[in-house]
Amino acid sequence: MTDYLFEPTAPATIPIIGSDKLYPVNRIFCVGRNYEAHAAEMGAVVDREAPFYFTKSPTTLVMAEGEIAYAPRTENYHYEMELVFALKSGGTKITEADALSHIYGCAAGLDMTRRDLQNKAKENRKPWDTAKDVDESAVITPLRQMSEVPSVASGRIHLSQNGTVKQDADLSEMVWSVPEIIADLSTMYTLQQGDVIYMGTPAGVGAVSRGDVLAGGVEGIGDFEVKIA
Repeated sequence: MTDYLFEPTAPATIPIIGSDKLYPVNRIFCVGRNYEAHAAEMGAVVDREAPFYFTKSPTTLVMAEGEIAYAPRTENYHYEMELVFALKSGGTKITEADALSHIYGCAAGLDMTRRDLQNKAKENRKPWDTAKDVDESAVITPLRQMSEVPSVASGRIHLSQNGTVKQDADLSEMVWSVPEIIADLSTMYTLQQGDVIYMGTPAGVGAVSRGDVLAGGVEGIGDFEVKIA
């Protein structure tokens, strides 16, 4: 038995629809600028040469239910509605043709962002870590197993804020598809079971205030409602 100095933190986990088991999270990768209209609203141009990534710590994961915290040290906290998928296996140099076979399941999620800190980091050409790697910023619904997922290539993705639709798009509008992301990411990392990937957000992102209610979903995969506390 290993003699730890203190008890290691239990892994972050995601519930699975129709199962009593929990999915243990290894890493969280996020795809940036994966919808052209969103890139434009952020004043950026999509890089069609290669996808763009950032990461979140597994400790940022929180279930899409009840209340989620408004982050400290920001006055411009934004929602970003996303398709999320979770791997059951991995490897390096995975082909696009084989990519979907590595997915265990999918979920709907939010990538919450300290936009003011992100904009300042961009201006100063600094990393986005403090804007993106934020407690309770990787919001996620329970995983729907891949055998029950209608599609990761098309389907409505949407979000409403206090009853007003803010984001409404289709997964087919993604610049980089799920198989393309898995194939590309596996050239930079040895992908593993437990890896979770957030696939980027469509146009319509915006700021939240305490007390706001966000309701969103991805067609055939998951729906949620949360309140900003």
